[in-house]
Amino acid sequence: MLKTSLSLTALFVSSAVFADAPNAEQQAKDMERIIVTGSRVEERLDEVTASVVIVDQQALLRNMEVTNELQSILAIQVPGMGPNTGTNSSSGQNLRGRSALVLIDGLPQSTPLRNGRLAIRSLDPSVIERVEVIKGATSIYGNGAAGGIINYITKNADSKDGFNGKLNLATNFSATDFDDSLGKRADVTLDGRNDKLSFVANVAYEDNGIIKDADGDALGLLYGMSGFESKNAFTKIGYDLTGQSALSLTYNYFEGQQETDYISINKTVNDGEKSYAEKNTSGIKAPGDPQGPRGNHNLKLQYEHAEIFTDTLFTGDVYWQKLENVFFYSTKFRDPELGLAGGQSMIESEKTGIRANFNTTVDFDNTAASFTYGIDLLNDVTAQTMVDGRDWTPEMDMDNAALYLQSKFVINDDWVVKAGLRHEEIDVSVNDFQTLMVCRKTCSDVVNVAGGDIEYSATTYNLGLRYNAFDTFMPFVSYSEGFDVTDLGRTLRTASAPSINKIDTDASIIKNYEIGFDGYYGIFNYQFATFISKSNIGTSLVEDAATGKYESVRSPQEIYGFEAALEAKPSDTLTLGVNYSWLEGKNTDTDEYLNGSTINPPKFAAYADVTITNDWHASLTMMHVGSRDRFEKVGDVYTGTNGPVSSYNVVNLSTSYQISQDFKVYGGVENLLNNDYYPARSQSYTGSGYNVKGKGATVNLGINYLF
Repeated sequence: MLKTSLSLTALFVSSAVFADAPNAEQQAKDMERIIVTGSRVEERLDEVTASVVIVDQQALLRNMEVTNELQSILAIQVPGMGPNTGTNSSSGQNLRGRSALVLIDGLPQSTPLRNGRLAIRSLDPSVIERVEVIKGATSIYGNGAAGGIINYITKNADSKDGFNGKLNLATNFSATDFDDSLGKRADVTLDGRNDKLSFVANVAYEDNGIIKDADGDALGLLYGMSGFESKNAFTKIGYDLTGQSALSLTYNYFEGQQETDYISINKTVNDGEKSYAEKNTSGIKAPGDPQGPRGNHNLKLQYEHAEIFTDTLFTGDVYWQKLENVFFYSTKFRDPELGLAGGQSMIESEKTGIRANFNTTVDFDNTAASFTYGIDLLNDVTAQTMVDGRDWTPEMDMDNAALYLQSKFVINDDWVVKAGLRHEEIDVSVNDFQTLMVCRKTCSDVVNVAGGDIEYSATTYNLGLRYNAFDTFMPFVSYSEGFDVTDLGRTLRTASAPSINKIDTDASIIKNYEIGFDGYYGIFNYQFATFISKSNIGTSLVEDAATGKYESVRSPQEIYGFEAALEAKPSDTLTLGVNYSWLEGKNTDTDEYLNGSTINPPKFAAYADVTITNDWHASLTMMHVGSRDRFEKVGDVYTGTNGPVSSYNVVNLSTSYQISQDFKVYGGVENLLNNDYYPARSQSYTGSGYNVKGKGATVNLGINYLF
C-alpha cells in the first residue's frame, strides 16, 4: 500500500512520497482501497469527485524527522496550499487562495467570525494519525470552508488487545550559529485495549530555542516561533457497547507561548532591511504578554451504531471547544487618555455543538447508492478583546442550524455520480459597542454602534461526476458551493455607521468549478486539475495606510489555477516525483489583481525517497517558490500586502536507521543548503516587523523507542 499523502482521485500525489509498492500500477490499485472521512462517511478514494490529499502516518513521521511545524509539513505535502510563512500564523498561507476550515476529528478550530488565521497550529503533530485535506469550496461542514477543509484525525488504540507505548526524544539547533538555538522535544504515547475498553493517551512538550537565519541572526519575533514553548495533552477512551455500537470520549489540550528574553528590531520591506531579534541586555521587560494560544480545549463525546435501522450507519456527537489566542504588542493601540502606550489583542472563542449524521446504502441493478444526511447545531461565541480589557470587536453570539443531504451513485463500477445540498440558518446577536481607536500616522475615529441581530439563510449545492473505466485516464468534473460569513468581526471593528443594520455584513457564496484526471501507466502515475473559484463578495483584505486598519474587500472575486504531478518508481527502493501548482485572482469589478494576503506565488516541488538497506531510509525534498510582482508603489513605497515576491528554494534532507525492532534514530536538516531568503509572506507584507527571513540550516536529531 502506498504510505504517503496522496490525491489519486482528484489531482495530486504530495511532494514527499514514501512508498512500499513495487510499481505505480500496483500503487494505484492499492490506493483505491484507501478510505477518507472528509465527506463525513468512509469511502474509497476512487469514488471521490473532489480534490483530496491524505497525509498519512508514515508521511507525517518522515516529515517530522526534519520539522514538527505543521505549517511546513502541509506546505510541502499539499498542492494548492501556500508556502510556510515561517511563523505561527497562517495569514498569507491560503488553500487555493481562500481560507480553509481547520478541524480536529471534525471539530472546528478556525474562528470564522474573527479569523485570526492561527488554527493550523492547534495541536501537537504527535497526536495525529493522518490529515485529510479537501480542496475547493464545500458546504459539508458549513461556515468558514471557503477554500476547503483541513481535518486532523487523531490516533486510535491498536485493534489488538494489549498495551503499547512510544517515547520520542529530539533536539534541534541552528547550524549557522549555535548560541541559544538549542531546542528540545519529548512526547510519549500510550495505548491499550482490553476486550471492549480501549484508550490512547499522549503528552508532548517542545521548546524551539532561538531560530536563526542563514547569517546566524535571530529571526524577528512577530508571530515568531523563536522560544516558542508548547504543551499538549490528549486522551481518547472508547467502549464497544455491542457488536454494532460504540461510545468514545476525546479530549485535547494545546497551549503555546513565545517565552524569550530576546527583543524584536522591526523593519519593513520598504526599509530594505530585515527584521531580526537580539538579546535583551537592558534588564527592562519588553511590553506585552507572551504571544500564542493560552489554551485550546477540545472535548467530544461520540456514539456510533453500524445499523441503527436497516442499512443505515449513525454517528452522533456533542462537542465543546474553547480557545484564547494572544497576538503581538503594538503601539497602534495606544490611548494617551487612558495612559496606554500600546496594546495587545486576543481572540476568545467558545463553541458548543450537536451533530447527527446518517448514512443509508441501497443497491439497485448495476448501481450502488448511498445517502448521507443529518443535522448540525452550533453555538459560537467569539470576540477580539485587548489584554488590558478594552474591546476591539463586540462579542458575536452565533446560533447556526443546518440540514444536509449528500447522495452518491456508483453505476456499473465505472461511473460515480454525486449530488448534495446543505441549508443554513444563522443568527448572530451583537450588543451595542464602541469601535476602538487605532493609530498610525493618524488615529481612527471612535464610533458608537447600535447592535442587533444579523440573520443569514442560504442553501448551497454540489454536483460531481467521475469515470473510472480506463486506468490510464480517469477524469472527473465537479461543482461545489460554500457559504462564508466573511470575517464579520473585522467588518464590525472598522464600522463607521451608527448601527449594524447600516453596515454591509452580507455573506459570501463561493462557487468552485473543477475538472481534472488521474491515471497510471507502467512505473508512472500522474494527476492534473484546473479550477475556478468565484465569490459574490470578496474574501481578501486591504490596508488603510493612514490608520493601519485592514478592511474586507466587498467586490466580487475570481480565483483560478491548476495543479499537476508526475511520480515514478523505477525500482523497489527508489521513488521520484515532481509537482507544480499555480493560481491567480482578480477583483472582477475593477479587474485588479488580488494581493499577497490572498494569492500565493507558484510552487514547484521535487522529491527523492530511497531505501538504502532494510533498516536505513533517506529522503530529499526541494521546494521552489516562484515570483509574483503585480503591484506598483504608492509614491515611493509598497503598501498593505502588495510587496513583490522574488523566487527562492528550500532543500530538506532526512534519514533514519532502525537499530532494532524497538529502537530507531533519525536526523534531518531543514534548509540543507543554508539558502538566504525571505518567505513569500515576508516579501509581500509591508507592515513593520513582517519582513523576517526564513530559517537558516537547522539540524533536528531524535530517537524513537517502542515499549
